[in-house]
Amino acid sequence: MKQKFLTAAALLSMTVAACTATASHPAYTVNIPLTEDENGLMAYMVSYDDGKLKLDSTVVENNMATFKGNINEPQFVRIIINGDRYGTFILEQGTINVNQKLRIATGTPLNDKFVKLLQDGDSIATAYRQLPQDSSSIARQKELIDSYNALNNNAYETNKDNPIGYYLFLQKAYEYDAAQLDSALATAPAKMKGYKRVAGLVHAAQRKLQTSPGKMFTDFSVEYNGKTSKLSDYVGKGKYTLVDFWASWCGPCIRETAFIKDIYNKWNGKGLDVLGVAVWDEPENTLDAIKNHELPWNQILNAQSIPTELYGISGIPCIILFAPDGTIVDRETRGEELVKLVDGKMSAVK
Repeated sequence: MKQKFLTAAALLSMTVAACTATASHPAYTVNIPLTEDENGLMAYMVSYDDGKLKLDSTVVENNMATFKGNINEPQFVRIIINGDRYGTFILEQGTINVNQKLRIATGTPLNDKFVKLLQDGDSIATAYRQLPQDSSSIARQKELIDSYNALNNNAYETNKDNPIGYYLFLQKAYEYDAAQLDSALATAPAKMKGYKRVAGLVHAAQRKLQTSPGKMFTDFSVEYNGKTSKLSDYVGKGKYTLVDFWASWCGPCIRETAFIKDIYNKWNGKGLDVLGVAVWDEPENTLDAIKNHELPWNQILNAQSIPTELYGISGIPCIILFAPDGTIVDRETRGEELVKLVDGKMSAVK
């Protein structure tokens, strides 16, 4: 059973923000302790759902960013300082305090409830990781997985109409196919469909269905440094082609390169090509990663969201194997299973 445990530390890189107050719009104050390095910088609050919409700004003074304002209804927001993300949290009425050491935001009802939920989940995940990963603990593993799922399912049912429900919906939705997502939305509050991230997942699920195994590849082109690169420059040329959609900042992407190197070293020049497509990344960072991690295969740089939109890729690394004629053989298999998959296909070619 595939199970993803999410830690409080990873999810609660919490910071906060604000607007202005009126009697009809409840007021809030957010206090974010920072360091001398941030003094004088502008701190922005942006909508987490939109990702770009700036809701407010303030100057960092005396090692502190303080936002005061009002809000129509609670929502997730993100703080950006000097281009760096400082995490997400729930903006709501009251005084919200950020604990820089623990990376959590507390002091208001929804934030306190959210922190408690994640800490409870983290405790279950810790207990799971401490078990011996063998047959002697199968029953206990299942018990902990069931407890973790029950915790989040119950939290979703009691928070459908607030940001916690939105957050929990997203965590599951990222793993849904198109049919599962449609089914989940059918029983979710109507406003769930109005979130941009949810709409994006619906679009991605549809595109993923259209680019699933058995479908012919969808071409795309990328302009970088005066050169145009196309997927069709590499795919559909009479060889199997393994395409890795990745980014330099993505830890799982870098770890996956070890398996891709094994595949490349074994089958390169023997009927298989490997291609990297850098998405959601700055070209300079991509080039540094290629050099530092000694990636010898061809790369399409600066693809950004062009291929991820076309192929419905919502998370990376995403690895797609194309047949010699350009038909999609497999997508998103990773690790040892990917090595076995390619070995099987290439052995059949011989």
